[in-house]
Amino acid sequence: MIPLSLPLSLPGVYAPQDDTDLLVHALGREALAPRARVLDVGTGTGAVALAAARRGALVTAVDISWRAVLNAKVNAVLARQPMTVVRGDLLAPVSGRSFDLILSNPPYVPGPPPARRRGPGPGPGAAPRPDGYRPARGAARGAARAWDGGWDGRLVLDRICRDSPSLLLPGGVLLLVHSALSDAARTLAQLRTAGLRADVVDHRRVAFGPVLRSRSDWLRGRGLLGAEGDGAGGTRTHTRRGSGSGTGDSVTGDGDEKEELVIIRAERPR
Repeated sequence: MIPLSLPLSLPGVYAPQDDTDLLVHALGREALAPRARVLDVGTGTGAVALAAARRGALVTAVDISWRAVLNAKVNAVLARQPMTVVRGDLLAPVSGRSFDLILSNPPYVPGPPPARRRGPGPGPGAAPRPDGYRPARGAARGAARAWDGGWDGRLVLDRICRDSPSLLLPGGVLLLVHSALSDAARTLAQLRTAGLRADVVDHRRVAFGPVLRSRSDWLRGRGLLGAEGDGAGGTRTHTRRGSGSGTGDSVTGDGDEKEELVIIRAERPR
């Protein structure tokens, strides 16, 4: 079992929390060959990527945030671990490559659509950005990109389920962490449809942080939470994203609302 080594977290970058720790422990249960090719999608501070690098893997880490890319590069230098960190939109920067292991702790918190931006800004006729990035409809901006998963929490999850299977080598594994609020059954169904053997292999219940507490009435209105804060339909809930400069997920008393995090493991048959 690999302990989570807490790296430097720059302001505005998602700080490692329960979901990060759960993913690192799942990584520790995987058998990695020397110089295995590992991809970390949405690396943030690089905590998960560094856990793989410490085991001798050849690690590529991707994040759409320039600040996160810088943060992960700094942490790789501080840890004296070789690691390639690139900026890009999910799997786009590694298109055409293949990996033994893909890791991801993506944005997955369901939430109402962001308020429409007012004031000056790029309009329909604006020139495209030089890096080619165009946010998806309903995508969050700024630091909220680290946790906001759109209306159903699946804005990024569905893309990972669609695009990651083709990047796995035969026998390769995808390890994905997200909330039960974001429909783990749908993740399993999508990955199995893509030909992977997929199962929930771990879970953890944690207390709501500030973001989920602020959305609890909205989540109940959508039927995602029961009257006592548990997931509707018998699914218990876990907490997500943020403490300090993030959204705040400190575990407190037993009377707090809970969310359930799940680890999904999907393997491409040999």
